[in-house]
Amino acid sequence: MHTMQGYPRHETQMEDKRQERIRVLEDQIARLQRRIALWLPQSNRYSWLRVGIFFVGLAISVVGFIGVGWWLGLSLFAAAMIVFAVLAHFQGKLDHSIARHTLWSYIQSAHLARMKLDWEHIPHVELPSTREEHPFEFDLDITGSRSLLRLVNTSVSQEGSQRLERWLLNTHPDLATVQRRQALVQELTPLSLFRDKLLLKSLIAAGKGKEQLEGKRLLNWLNKQGPAPALRWLLWLSLGINLLTVVLFVLGLVVPGFPQLGYYSIAASVLFFFSTGNQRGDIFEDATYLRFGFATLSSIFTFLERYPYGRHQQLKALCAPFWEDKANSPSSLLSKTARISSAATLKNNGLLWLVVNAFIPWDMYCAYRLNQYKEQIAQRLPTWLDTWYEIEATCSLATFAYLHPGYVMPEVHSSGERSRQSQTIFSGTDMGHPLIPVEKKVTNSFTFSALGEVVILTGSNMAGKSTFLRTLGVNLCLAYAGAPVNASTFETELFRLFTCIRVTDSVNDGYSYFYAEVRRLRALLTALAEPDQLPLFFMVDEIFKGTNNRERLIGSRSFVRALVGKNCIGLISTHDLELVKLAEILPQVKNYHFREHVTAGQLVFDYILRTGPCPTTNALKIMEIEGLPIDDVLV
Repeated sequence: MHTMQGYPRHETQMEDKRQERIRVLEDQIARLQRRIALWLPQSNRYSWLRVGIFFVGLAISVVGFIGVGWWLGLSLFAAAMIVFAVLAHFQGKLDHSIARHTLWSYIQSAHLARMKLDWEHIPHVELPSTREEHPFEFDLDITGSRSLLRLVNTSVSQEGSQRLERWLLNTHPDLATVQRRQALVQELTPLSLFRDKLLLKSLIAAGKGKEQLEGKRLLNWLNKQGPAPALRWLLWLSLGINLLTVVLFVLGLVVPGFPQLGYYSIAASVLFFFSTGNQRGDIFEDATYLRFGFATLSSIFTFLERYPYGRHQQLKALCAPFWEDKANSPSSLLSKTARISSAATLKNNGLLWLVVNAFIPWDMYCAYRLNQYKEQIAQRLPTWLDTWYEIEATCSLATFAYLHPGYVMPEVHSSGERSRQSQTIFSGTDMGHPLIPVEKKVTNSFTFSALGEVVILTGSNMAGKSTFLRTLGVNLCLAYAGAPVNASTFETELFRLFTCIRVTDSVNDGYSYFYAEVRRLRALLTALAEPDQLPLFFMVDEIFKGTNNRERLIGSRSFVRALVGKNCIGLISTHDLELVKLAEILPQVKNYHFREHVTAGQLVFDYILRTGPCPTTNALKIMEIEGLPIDDVLV
């Protein structure tokens, strides 16, 4: 067993790289803030100039109208409005730049907050509450206000956040999925500009309204439209009536004595037009909704469609749905729906709308095309959304890797493969907890050699037992999600994770703490007994601390015996030093401990993992330090 504290050469180099990355982010944020501070007064000056030009121009126009004539007043007012429009144009461009720089500063500030664990400035995404029945979600702080998910997640869409959450909470990891995701994360990690631009466009889209950003809303609307009506034959019929109208009018004008039948044809055309209104639907409303609803997402999709992927084959393959079909790409469909939306605005001019539709099947053609585009978008949108969510979740992992240059991509192996290579099934060097600030973090190394091993972890109160258990669990969650881990080396087989660390009683259900713990440990044994499953990696903290010493020792020994030699590995922490004697009779039981020492009347912890049972206890020392009475005679 090799353990480390402080910063060896490798960690010192990584910390230097981390500090350099922090400096780059701080310089970039400062530069963006300087530009914003420079542009805001200019924008305000533009606003006051526009107000002044409008009222001064209006006053001069009135004077010119009264003093000279209407033509001078109108000319002066038109000139003032031209100047007003020019100023509005330049202010719009300036405000657009301010908005983009503000969002860019927000993105970089969020990155910096993640590196410094500044929770007040790390964006929070509302997701369902923690599920205590999950094998490890609650104990390992995977979700919650100060959780691994919040630290890692950079997704803007709720679906992207939920996908990342599922990856981190996966209870049955798959090797092919882990390796595929690792390759994509490694390819995306240096592409910080790609990730930040995608995030910028997503935030801009979100600024137009959260409801619009939720792709399911648009997808549900498309699905509720029902089957498209048979507009093709109605279009041809309408076109026939319109052509007949034109022919009859031409014959009436050219052929002497030919009856004016065109009026009857126009009446038939108008009657047909209104009678088919239900089949056409509200073209203007539908086209407008589709155009602007899809445009919100299309700004994101078009970026993914047009990005020059070059040699980034993993990313290019993932984004293939956006660019492989040029004729029905997001940008192409957006431009088509925009044209239909513009054409449908003819309805706003009632008289012209009727005249045009009497001679041309304008609305019928728009409805026919609109239904085609609806079908094309409805067919492709689920794939586009799914790909976008996948990219968002993967970019979260890649950003996590980029912001933590000292972390390493773990080697994950299928069951049995790792042991054939080096006779160990789990090995981590210099492992730390990603939710602990760097300046307070102490790293440790640890190894499991074979299935069936159980580690008894002893140590004083506050010595670091619970944190070490969580360190192992959190890094395994990251490894199986395809992310880098807080270690210098990390190799593991595939395991199912199960924890019993933060057990709570339940007043509503009438559970005592002890009974809640028993139920949790029973669930662990049930999971272990499931046939044809991956091995279990369990972490149990302070086993049976809810009962008396005698029954705790009996129960703990029995529980350890039930685990030794089974399809599992794991650690059990305890204050009961009698439990460590199991290592003398069960060779698969190992003892490790954390210790402390007293300096100037204060307990000092080094948080270093050591082999063997803990030689010290600190409960009485803590009582004494805090001024409680301590008898030196055991009663």
